[in-house]
Amino acid sequence: MLVAYMFDASKMATNRPPKSDTGEEARFLARYDASKFEHPSVTVDVALVSVEHGRLLTLVLERMEHPAKGLFALPGGFVGMKEPLDAAAARVLTAKAGLREVFVEQLYTFGDPGRDPRTRVITVAYYALVDATRLAASRKMHREARIASINVPWAGETGGPVALDENGRALPLAFDHADILGMAVKRLRCSTCRACTRQRWASRSTKTLFAVECSRPVSSRRPARARRTSIIGPRSSIDSAAAPRCELRTRKSREPREVRYGRD
Repeated sequence: MLVAYMFDASKMATNRPPKSDTGEEARFLARYDASKFEHPSVTVDVALVSVEHGRLLTLVLERMEHPAKGLFALPGGFVGMKEPLDAAAARVLTAKAGLREVFVEQLYTFGDPGRDPRTRVITVAYYALVDATRLAASRKMHREARIASINVPWAGETGGPVALDENGRALPLAFDHADILGMAVKRLRCSTCRACTRQRWASRSTKTLFAVECSRPVSSRRPARARRTSIIGPRSSIDSAAAPRCELRTRKSREPREVRYGRD
């Protein structure tokens, strides 16, 4: 049902806030002293997530300089004064991972005062789903890069830090990057269970990102139930920005059903 609303344009015009005096504002800005306030630094960090042989994977870089020298960090870097956040995320992915045209989404802002020993650094975290073959290519291009398995010590959507290992060898993470990766995993699980859409991207090579155990009720009229699902995703790679549809297969039936943006 469509409902049309009509507004009195003259009344709307009278309720608008008065325009500021551009000349007065220009004089204010000319004498404004930005040094009166401390300025924290801003960075971006990108959590890249993929799957291979049923394992969640990510790409990290060994730090060659202090602080946290010898530890491993997500691809990231400082944001320029006139640089948009999304542009900064794309830049660090190209410079540090050799990845271009990756569809990233803003994840969370981490701003604990003690998260970086150098100074007050606030990081805007991003996450992206990337085909495992692209991570492997990045590993070959950058000697400090490592492809690590993500070990999640918590169940469901509990959240919290995660651990990494490479062929059984633990890779300690720098700063609060274990929390950033944990947040990315939680977001992926939450997005799968949200409204019980059970939706996931998938790669052509593995055909499944990972099976998800979902026990949320589909609606108030239907009881909660658990069902294992796998998602057969768009025919382009999982880091593609375009995902018009996907297919859902249950473990029981193995018969695909088309899913369009959360409607099953």
